[in-house]
This record gives sequence, C-alpha cells and structure tokens, in this order.
Amino acid sequence: MPPKVTPKPLTKILIANRGEIAVRVIRAAREMGIATVAVYSELDRNALHVRLADEAYALGGQTAAESYLNTEAILDAIRKSGADGVHPGYGFFSENADFADAIAQMGVAFIGPPGDAIREMGDKVSSRKAALRGGAPIVPGTTEFVTTAAEITKFGEEFGWPIAIKAAFGGGGRGMKVVRSAAEVQDAMDSAQREAKAFFGRDEIYVEKYLTWPRHVEVQLVGDMHGNYVWVSTRDCSAQRRHQKLVEEAPAPALPDGVEDAMGEAAVKAAKAVGYFNAGTVEFIYQDGEFFFLEMNTRLQVEHPVSEVITGIDLVEWQIRVAGGEKLPMTQKEVTTRRNGHGIEIRINAENPAGGKFLPSPGKITKLVASDGFGVRFDSGYESGDEISQYYDNLVGKLIVWGKDRPTAIARTIRALEEMVVEGVATTIPADIAILRHPDFAAVTHSTKWVEETLDLSSVEAPKPAGGGDDAEALVRRNTTVEVNGKRFDVAMWIPEQTVVAVAAGGAKTAAKKPARASGSGGGAGGGSGEVAAPMQGTIVKVLVEVGATVEAGQAVVVLEAMKMENQIQAEKSGTVKEVRCKAGDTVGGGDVLVIIS
Repeated sequence: MPPKVTPKPLTKILIANRGEIAVRVIRAAREMGIATVAVYSELDRNALHVRLADEAYALGGQTAAESYLNTEAILDAIRKSGADGVHPGYGFFSENADFADAIAQMGVAFIGPPGDAIREMGDKVSSRKAALRGGAPIVPGTTEFVTTAAEITKFGEEFGWPIAIKAAFGGGGRGMKVVRSAAEVQDAMDSAQREAKAFFGRDEIYVEKYLTWPRHVEVQLVGDMHGNYVWVSTRDCSAQRRHQKLVEEAPAPALPDGVEDAMGEAAVKAAKAVGYFNAGTVEFIYQDGEFFFLEMNTRLQVEHPVSEVITGIDLVEWQIRVAGGEKLPMTQKEVTTRRNGHGIEIRINAENPAGGKFLPSPGKITKLVASDGFGVRFDSGYESGDEISQYYDNLVGKLIVWGKDRPTAIARTIRALEEMVVEGVATTIPADIAILRHPDFAAVTHSTKWVEETLDLSSVEAPKPAGGGDDAEALVRRNTTVEVNGKRFDVAMWIPEQTVVAVAAGGAKTAAKKPARASGSGGGAGGGSGEVAAPMQGTIVKVLVEVGATVEAGQAVVVLEAMKMENQIQAEKSGTVKEVRCKAGDTVGGGDVLVIIS
C-alpha cells in the first residue's frame, strides 16, 4: 500500500521531454494555473514546446544522449528553475527508476510512479513475475535477462520459431526483433540491444514466444497515493508496423462478454502488487478468446487521448493531481458510466509508406494544416516551418476522433485524414486511410501482423515535393534567442527576408553527395543503376559488405539508423561491390551514394 500523504498542489512543472507530449503537458498545466518549464537540445532551440513554456533551459547537444538523456543537465535545469514537479512524458527518462529517485531526493514531485514500481514493472522480466503474482497469464518466455545468442537459440529450439527478442526496459516496439531461425539470432540480438541503448539508455533484453495472429489490447489505469485505483478503458492497438502502433481505438472492439472487465481487474491487481500509483498501462495479447499479460508501461502512453475522448477525463490533469497527493476524483463505477461512444487515434509519423516500406522521412514541414470539425482533435509538437530531426522520434502528431459508435468514428477519421495537410515530409496518412477503409479493420479480423503481411500498400506513392514558400514577404518577423546562464530568453525582430545558411558543426564524416531522390522509397539505386543511395538522412550503424564481395538484388548492404529505427538498405542490382563510400558512424544525407555495385 502506498504511503498516505497530505496533498501539496504543484506550482511549477518542468517537462523533461520534447515534441507533442511536452506541448500536451504544458497546455494541461496552463489550464490548471501551473507554471511550466521546458528543456531543449540545440536542434530544438525554437521548437513548439519551447515557445509555449513559461521559461526554458538549454541542455546542449543534438542527439538524445547528449540532451534529453543527459541527467545532470536536466537536474541542473530543475534546480535553476525552482520547479516543484517534473513530468517525464514518454520515452527518454519516463521509465527510468534512477531518474525518478533522483527527482524525489531533490524534494521534487515526480509525475509518475515511484522508482521501485518502475524497477519492477518497467523491467519487462520482473513485470512478468509480478503479473503471475497477480494471477494474470503470461506469454511463454524468459523470466531473466538473456545475454548470449546461445540462450536465445536454445529458447527458440525449445518453444519453436518465431520468437521475439525484446528490450527489457523499453516499449513501443523499440528494441524488438522477431527471429525466425537460429541463423538470425546474433544479428537480431545485436540490433535489438543497439536500438534499446539508443532509445532507453539500457540494453538488457529478454525473449518470449511470438504468437501467430494476436490482437494487442491494453488497459489504461490510474492509482493514487491513498490506495485507490481505477481502470479507465481498454484500447486496441493491433494496427502496427515494426511493432509500433499506427491506429489505436477505445474501447477495444469485438471482445467476448466479460473479457474487458477481466482485463481491467487483472491490470489493477498487477498495479497493486507493486505499490503502483499515477497513470500506467498494462498491455495484453489477445487471441482466440484468451488474453496474456505482455508488459506494463509505467508511464503515460502516446495513445492516452483515445481513452480521454470516450470518458471526458483529462489524464494529464489526473497525473498532476495524483503527484500532488490528491485522491482520485472518481470511483470505478463513475469512470465506467462516463464512457460514451468510440474513439480512434491515428499516429501521423514522418515516414514514407510507399510500397509498405515505411522509411523515415526527416526534414522541414513546409506546411501543416490540421483537420477540424465535430469530434476531431489534433495533438502535435510541430507547426509549419518546424524541422523533424533524424535524431528523435518521427511522430508529427496525433489525430484523435470521437464518434457515437465505431462506424461513425471510422468514417469521421477518414474524412479528417483526407483534410489533413502535411507538406515537406512524407507521412503515414495514406497507410492510415488504407487501414481504415479495409474490410478486415471494419470486421476486427486484423492482428498485430496484418499491416505488414496482408495490407496492400503497393499503390501508395511517395508525395511530390511541395513548392512555394513565403519568400515574397519583404519584411518578416524573426525570433532569436539569448541564453543567460543556460536560461533561454526570446527576442523578436522584424527584418528583411533573407536566406539563412546553416553551417554544419563538424565532426562526423559524410558520404559523397548525390542529389536526393524525390521518392525516398527505394532501398538502393534508382532503376538498378548499381549506386546504392541513402533514402533518408541518418547515421551508418553497420556496413555489411566490402569491396570485391558478390551481392544479389535485394541483399542488405548497409544498416542505417534514422529516427531511432534501424533500416537495412538493399541493393537493387546483382553484381560485385566496386566501392564502399561510408563506414560505421558516418552521418549521411538523403541521396548520398553509399555503395557502388558493378
């Protein structure tokens, strides 16, 4: 049982994150009369969350490791700002128990669960043990970390292929690799650990059986420090690519009578078993009328708004109140009776879905016009003119739609997606529309593998480059920043329009330049020319071939990381490697020639 506390309302919150979740928290805090503090990397100096916050502090650096995962820089910003609460958002430090403990030791409220609960439930291995204590069935898998390829191979041979290697301290599909044979184990293990380290700061992994056609159903819950718990709704998140969600809906449709209540009760029992409080999500795999505990995300999740729209509950407000020691404002019965209609959330990511490849598409958003209308909401961390960097997650924003029933919600979401305008980067919108229009989705016969194995995206084309701009303006407003002792101040000026030339800071060597292709959809050279080019900006993780090697068309020759995802860049022509123009660690741009095949 969590200790009872005397409520102490928060007055200033620092958001240790970026993008749309930072914007979301800032807006909720503002409505509550609470001051907000943003932190930012060099690349996010003028990001939307920085512009909206009451004050902001520089973290330095560009990559996540240099900025948003820089513990000392964030702790220093907390001290300088005088914040009495810290919201971690999701990703970065949101499931880092040591970070939560460090915040608490400063006498500052961590707007999330206690460190011990994060340790037990944030670690996917120990959370499986907690689920067993709570009586929830679990998918067959290891209950200890695996450290060698031999252990993984042994598990696969015992339980049968395919299996899933997963980041023990991760989520959202990051650091997860599906392995279909013993020959794939070592490379998959190495890749999973690299991704986990890059996104979560830890590279421990575990293994479990990979089910053949499951649905992903999760339960949103909230607990307070006084021992009260409610589960808010179920959510179906089965429409995924690379084990990352594209479409989420609440409540989870087409569940047999009693299953949803059983999931909710199992989720609450698991939370109670570890003394959990604040918002959290328990994830289940559902197949053939049965559900299995998958993991618990000890944080607010990206898809939380879809539970909000069917209940009218502001989950971020609840988080802040719980962190200040208040009791939950509703009982389970009150929450259940508030549910109304159906909600759908679409994650609009900067990815090119042409041909079903979903290649990252970093770059400048030249135009962003959100759709509107009855029952439509758009959460984003970007506006027109903002840049989506290769160094961070590629979520442009989330379209959340409410309807009186599921068919209405689907139709309204399609309409809203068709009205949405995003130019300058490719997005997943064409794939989202294809999902919603498909009869399998309407009939709820899709699974977590359906997008990649069944959905036909062969007709989806890459967007054409958008023209235009505001160059015709003779006099424009320009914002610049001044930092005094690391604190950010904004200064606005009206100056003649001019071209700003960005000068690289230096450091990593880049591959030889080639004009970028507009499509960005291919894994190699256009038309089988023999030039394997980078389809997007990124960092070379591994070169898989050497000069003189024989390769086949479709063979991976380079592993490129962009937006925290590893992408295998393939040859489109068989032949012999004539030249390799990159090495591990190089930063490359879209269109850069990486390998030449003769």
